[in-house]
Amino acid sequence: MSQASALSALVMRTQLRERFGFRRFRPGQERAVQAAIDGRDTIVIMPTGSGKSVCFQLPALALEGTTIVVSPLIALMKDQTDALSERGIEAATMNSTLTAGEERALTGAIAAGRMEFVYTTPERLANPEFRALLKALKKIDLFVVDEAHCVSQWGHDFRPEYSQLGEVIDELGRPPVLALTATATPEVIEDIQRQLRIPDAEIVHTGFYRPNLNLSIRLVEGEDAKRAELLRLLRSIEGTGIIYTATVKAVQDLTAFLAANGIDVAPYHGRLKTAERTENQERFMRGELKAIVATNAFGMGIDKPDIRFVIHHHVPGTIEAYYQEAGRSGRDGEPARCILLFDSSDKRLHSFFQAGRYPNGEDLVNAHHALMRLSGGLEPPTFAELAAISPVNKTRMRLILNLFKQRGIVREQNGRIHLLHEETSPDDLERMAGTYRERDERDRLKQQRMIEYAASRACRWESLVSYFGKNDETEPIACGHCDSCSQ
Repeated sequence: MSQASALSALVMRTQLRERFGFRRFRPGQERAVQAAIDGRDTIVIMPTGSGKSVCFQLPALALEGTTIVVSPLIALMKDQTDALSERGIEAATMNSTLTAGEERALTGAIAAGRMEFVYTTPERLANPEFRALLKALKKIDLFVVDEAHCVSQWGHDFRPEYSQLGEVIDELGRPPVLALTATATPEVIEDIQRQLRIPDAEIVHTGFYRPNLNLSIRLVEGEDAKRAELLRLLRSIEGTGIIYTATVKAVQDLTAFLAANGIDVAPYHGRLKTAERTENQERFMRGELKAIVATNAFGMGIDKPDIRFVIHHHVPGTIEAYYQEAGRSGRDGEPARCILLFDSSDKRLHSFFQAGRYPNGEDLVNAHHALMRLSGGLEPPTFAELAAISPVNKTRMRLILNLFKQRGIVREQNGRIHLLHEETSPDDLERMAGTYRERDERDRLKQQRMIEYAASRACRWESLVSYFGKNDETEPIACGHCDSCSQ
């Protein structure tokens, strides 16, 4: 190690202790921090609870300039900016929850260069005025993409608004990029490199094995048997946990059933009023509930290290989703249980959800016709104007516009959609729809892999780690922490 590197390592450890209160780095953290300080693009793959935030917060404090952090989760942004503010570090959150006055105040503080961190959403980065604000900064020392699997069309939680981040990074002068995720197969890692335009990024991969988590599958037939097993588990497992279900209706029904049987639970899903969701989450965080019954809308960014169990009432749609959700337990390093109640009929739920998820050739033709109709006006249409006259629903329309941008058919500028190629034929559009047919096939394959995992009797941990792809840094599996190996 050179003298400069040794000095840098000493400074990093001092900062880690003084700023964050940790005596030593966790596996992979020091390497990720050093790569960021050196200005190298980096992709970090670490399990939930492994301290990914330190990987960008520590180098951001060591470097001169403002760090941009992109996250899909407003609640997570607030948690992190509050924690930074408590340490006396200036951090702003720019998202849709701000009042006009709050936004003006934060915009002024950012423009004046007073913010060490600016947390924002990919949707906000689509705003040209906001990008202009960031471009005017004296220096952007780091561009952080949290939940980076959302960038990849092959990831389990692909979000079209993430696909524009490569262009945003270019527009901001290509600062060093740090992308972080807990769930990424080799294919997804390659896609993240391609989408963010960081082909030579250093990969810091600490593996997926978490020996404090005990994985098990309980085979049940029918809802009555599943509920009886769930009730038995809740009465026998100590501590607080999460029960995941596939639908809002299942959350409501299961909450009522458990409450009627004397179990302290509360619901959490996207259709609850904000005040009720917040209250239920706060009760969970205070340890007042045995469990929170939730859709997958709950959990990401929840900073509760002592979750002792995660029970899946329905089989998740992908192994990535299962690993991420189960991994919200045991973040304190203490033993936790991850139990999946598997009824083979659950797979019909995911087949139902998958049907019609992606646009077909007819959708692309309808979207293109709507663009042609509106493009003859005084100015190009907005997305809202386009959605108002098209039979294509908004979710599919966003996917279609993303594809049209990639193919050079449209350009989005100042919130308006410019049609560049009116001559695109229906046959051309039908061929483009093949992109989504391929994605649909991959999604169905992922669903099948999850079903095979649940039905298998092989070592659970070996199966998970093999699915995500072993690497040179992966520790060997010494199981005894799953139902297959402990019998």
